[in-house]
Amino acid sequence: MARNNNQSVTPGAQSALDQLKYEIAGELGITNYQQMDKGALPSRVNGYVGGNMTKKMVAFAEQALASGGTAQIANAAPTEQIGQRS
Repeated sequence: MARNNNQSVTPGAQSALDQLKYEIAGELGITNYQQMDKGALPSRVNGYVGGNMTKKMVAFAEQALASGGTAQIANAAPTEQIGQRS
């Protein structure tokens, strides 16, 4: 089983990302994605879901930048300064 040692930058982001994942899977016609064993799926299927999630997040950021919403992006994913950890 894979271990995920990554820490979320934004609290509560994991549930939003999970919701986006299931929404994308539904759009791709993958039913019951939430209950599926992702390890039993071909990597191509999981890659489609992850790739489409990335496309949607990039489109959101591009739209926010184009409309002058840089604060919206900065608040959505604050960056960590090098050498400064919480």
